[in-house]
Parts: sequence; C-alpha cells; structure tokens
Amino acid sequence: MVTDPTADFIIRLKNASNAGKETLTLPYSQMKRAIAEVLVREGYVASIDKKSKAGASLIVALAYKDGKPVISGVKRLSKPSRRLYAGVRDIQPVKRGHGLLLLSTPAGILTGKEAREQRVGGETLFEIW
Repeated sequence: MVTDPTADFIIRLKNASNAGKETLTLPYSQMKRAIAEVLVREGYVASIDKKSKAGASLIVALAYKDGKPVISGVKRLSKPSRRLYAGVRDIQPVKRGHGLLLLSTPAGILTGKEAREQRVGGETLFEIW
C-alpha cells in the first residue's frame, strides 16, 4: 500500500527514465492521469494510455532527447503530512524557467505558468526539471 501515490508516480517516472525504459505501467487514478496529461503537454512524457481490464493501469511512454531522458530530477513539495499552498503571487519559476511546477488548483492540475495566467493558486504538488 502506497501512502503518497503522487510521490510514488513521480519517483517511478524519474527512475524509469534514468534506467532507459520505454514505458512505465502503474495503477490508474484520475489524479495520476491528470498529472500525466500535463506532463505530455509540456514534453516531459511522450504519451499516456489507459488499459482497463480487472485492475485499471496507466501506461506512460517516456520521452528522451538525443538518447538522454528529458526528466533529470523531481522534488515533491506538498506531502500528506505537510500540505503547502501557494497564492498567485507566490508562484515562482523553477530552475530559472527550465523546470516545471505543478499545482492542484480549483481549475484542475496546472503548471505554474498556467496558474499565473488564470490568476489561481493552489496546492504545490511537485517540481520537475
């Protein structure tokens, strides 16, 4: 049993891409799918697919650039034991604009840039670069 599915998801992404895997299969949830859709849109993941048999699975195709993984690091910010929230004014660029901040907002899962444009704050999930 995993106590923090989001942390498990991002660590699996990082480890699989560092190991050179093409795809990653993990248990399905709507939150993981929403996060994966944002990562596809931003180019950190190649594609996603849902397999629905007895236990639903999310299949994530990892992205590589010139044979190197696009994902080089992740950092979980808000944890089950300590939730972190950010207002619109508190959202800053990650790694001088070379990374991505994901937030859970009333408008859904958004990047830091999208949240600033839509003028919404929310729970800071993680940074990825």
